[in-house]
Amino acid sequence: MDFKKAPLLILFALLFTAALQAQTKHKAKTPVKHSAVGLKASIAAGQKVFTQYCVSCHQADGLGVPHMNPPLVKTTYVLGDKTKLIKIILNGFNEDVEINGETYSNTMASHDFLKDQEIADVLTFVRNSFGNKAPAITIAQVKAVRAGNKK
Repeated sequence: MDFKKAPLLILFALLFTAALQAQTKHKAKTPVKHSAVGLKASIAAGQKVFTQYCVSCHQADGLGVPHMNPPLVKTTYVLGDKTKLIKIILNGFNEDVEINGETYSNTMASHDFLKDQEIADVLTFVRNSFGNKAPAITIAQVKAVRAGNKK
């Protein structure tokens, strides 16, 4: 080994080690975003709730039943006001509704027995399925609407 090059190699190794440590520290301080993972988990959990409580009326494709149960595909009810949508789950729905020129008149029972997380998940699933693309519903939003319902 050439002893004249040893100090240079040691210096290089020290600089390389310092650079790796600085990079590791920087990565540790950078917050990890789990929003995509959280959204996927919410959608998956929501699909289970949908299959158990919603599919018989709104159908597996979200198209509903003509003149009875409205579609969940790209409607203002699904993609619009989150509070209104949460209230439909909590209170049920007993109004004739016209969507794309067709009237739907079947009563939807209240699903207020569902936990806040289940409501957030199923609505997030519906708002991100059947060709829909809308922001998730959070458990905090459901809690707030449920608390407002008790007044």
